[in-house]
Amino acid sequence: MTRVLGVSLKMYFGYAQTLRWCESVVDRVGDHPALRDGRVQLFVLPSFPAIAAAAEIFRFTPIATGAQDLSTQDSGAHTGDVSGSMIHEAGGRYVAVGHAERRRDHGETEAIVAAKTTAARHSGLTPVVCVGDGEAVPDGPLVVAYEPVWAIGADKPAEPEHIAAVCAGLMAPGRAVVYGGSAGPGLLTKLGPAVDGLFLGRFAHDPAALADVVDEAAS
Repeated sequence: MTRVLGVSLKMYFGYAQTLRWCESVVDRVGDHPALRDGRVQLFVLPSFPAIAAAAEIFRFTPIATGAQDLSTQDSGAHTGDVSGSMIHEAGGRYVAVGHAERRRDHGETEAIVAAKTTAARHSGLTPVVCVGDGEAVPDGPLVVAYEPVWAIGADKPAEPEHIAAVCAGLMAPGRAVVYGGSAGPGLLTKLGPAVDGLFLGRFAHDPAALADVVDEAAS
């Protein structure tokens, strides 16, 4: 069973801090045997300006990078948007789509999420589609990140029994189903085979905690 781990840095770090964090992650897990042999896959999603530099830092490791969002369009007069093709050209290989904060702060609808998922695939990116309770999942191969809105930023994640029940309904051929929402060290052990991995937020800001989760996934 391949374990999938993702980290979104959201907008917590500045540029230099992001690169220092990436270098620390490389020092701790860049040569981890489980990453090298593919038992664990790890991707990191920094803010847009740091994608290319992060990709260069991760260049000789199995760690992938990507973006926290993308445009539905590949080019044109779309001020402030970033296309999937540019993310891919900068070294990105993953992109988050439809996070609860994008849906809340930017009014992203199910139609927009579906269009961004399609745009990601057309650009050679793996979509990481974030869904809460009752939200739709586009068809096709992708990573599904189940993140109940009430658990994002909370002191603790949802109960393992709840996570297992919801994620069981999200499983499908070609999908990796991961849990986010206050996910941290120790949770993957509690969940066992109920999920394929975790989508980490602030608990991964400490590279040592991220290394613990990689070790946990490897075991």
